[in-house]
Amino acid sequence: MEGKPRLSGTSEVVPLALPKGEAKLCELCQGVARLQCTKCRVTFYCNAEHQQADWVGIHEIICQLLVPIRTSTFDSLQQAGRILTHLNKVKLIETCRSVAQSKLSEGKHQEALPAAQLCLRSSKDVHGPRDVQVVPAYLLLAEANLGLGNLAQVTELLSLAQWAVLRSPEPSAHHLLHRNLGRLHAAMGDLEAALFNFANDIYLSSEEYGLDSIVPSVGYFLMADVFAKKGKMPITRSLYSKVAQTWHCHLTKLLQNDAPNVQNPNRLLEPSYGPELRQHGPAGQPPDTGPRPDTTHPGPDAAGAESADRIPLWSGLVTPPLHRVACFAPPARIHP
Repeated sequence: MEGKPRLSGTSEVVPLALPKGEAKLCELCQGVARLQCTKCRVTFYCNAEHQQADWVGIHEIICQLLVPIRTSTFDSLQQAGRILTHLNKVKLIETCRSVAQSKLSEGKHQEALPAAQLCLRSSKDVHGPRDVQVVPAYLLLAEANLGLGNLAQVTELLSLAQWAVLRSPEPSAHHLLHRNLGRLHAAMGDLEAALFNFANDIYLSSEEYGLDSIVPSVGYFLMADVFAKKGKMPITRSLYSKVAQTWHCHLTKLLQNDAPNVQNPNRLLEPSYGPELRQHGPAGQPPDTGPRPDTTHPGPDAAGAESADRIPLWSGLVTPPLHRVACFAPPARIHP
């Protein structure tokens, strides 16, 4: 029968078994629920498709976390219980935000929707609907809908986020809002408005994180896409080069910091405390007088100084040292 649940882990909701005047709503669409999750018994769905979408999107991870949040007990009404419930809600927000960001980075916009929706609802519950801390949840949900082409929904979400951002002096909220507004205008074909918002994104993120940070490089990349649509390829290539150089410098620094461990794998086994503790030993323990592992290791070739300038990778490739990388000079400030 059509009313029967078609997936394991669900049971039918019996309306007569509910308290008078109480209706269970679908987790995704807020419609009248007909199915219930049998694992947590606090989450409801209108059909099996929404249950499956929520399970794949976020519910499998947070199923048991929802039980103490959505279940009222005598202990939860006490002061200690309210504090624990608040901490669980904060953990739920962070989990949903992390899962949604991960799925968006993989291009799985449909799967990111349940996590983004629950993140927004939980953020409103904890911080209030107009608090600036709700803005990241608005932007996550807007980005998921933008990937699905729901431009009307994106416009509404960004308008709500903009209202909250105007009351906050935090640059991070401002630059992320401009970034998403730019993506919305680019999707709608308003390229000049997109460039204006991407320029503000680059300016604000550079002011907060620095000109050589990888955070503004996202704005440069999105701006390059807009110039490509306008057919201005010299500007496009220049911006792409800027992004490539920024990431090259960033990754080269990371490789240089990890070079001693790559050249000498035994160093990964060394204790994290300093030489003083190795000489005298931690409190209550004898000094460490045993043989130390040999941390000297010859270079990959016998060319002397030239081999010391190169960083061997486990893939067998070699990358040039940092002082040989020609990083771009910081660009001039972009005024909004």
